[in-house]
Amino acid sequence: MTLAISRQLLAWFAATAVVAGVVVARRADTPAGTAAATSNARRTTRTAEAPAPVADVRLELLKRNAQGLATSARNPFQFKPKAPPPLPPSRSAGRAAPIVIAPPTLPQGPPPPPPIALKYIGVLDTTQGRVAVFRDTSGDIVNGKEGDIIDGRYRLLKIGVESADLAYVDGRGRQTIRLSGQ
Repeated sequence: MTLAISRQLLAWFAATAVVAGVVVARRADTPAGTAAATSNARRTTRTAEAPAPVADVRLELLKRNAQGLATSARNPFQFKPKAPPPLPPSRSAGRAAPIVIAPPTLPQGPPPPPPIALKYIGVLDTTQGRVAVFRDTSGDIVNGKEGDIIDGRYRLLKIGVESADLAYVDGRGRQTIRLSGQ
């Protein structure tokens, strides 16, 4: 047992000696008078003979320029109205361009019908077919099949899983009502 421990200890000392030898050899390879610096995995060298240049700072010039500044009339905390845009240049210097005033556009035809005031609650699958269930503005439940007249004003055109298509009885104002309501 002691023989195994001594072999491990001997191997450890040998590995440490090899690493130390590599480090000493690398340091000996660098030329004298240079200092190696490593930054962000890049190796850069800087010679000790050339010192970094020193900036020539003349503080008296800064003081002299600060005294010659003019005061500003601008106030960043006060708002002023925006200046009007410049007038467009005329086509000819002697004549002004005529101003064209378009007549106001009037809506054509009758006004659109008011929106259908029903909320789609859901659909029932019965033996007679699909039945759509609606709620009107007063809270009453109204139901019908495709083609039926609902609430005396609306015709049920199509029943879907998430929506129903309705129109006024006279055929105007088709509207799709989603399951979540209008």
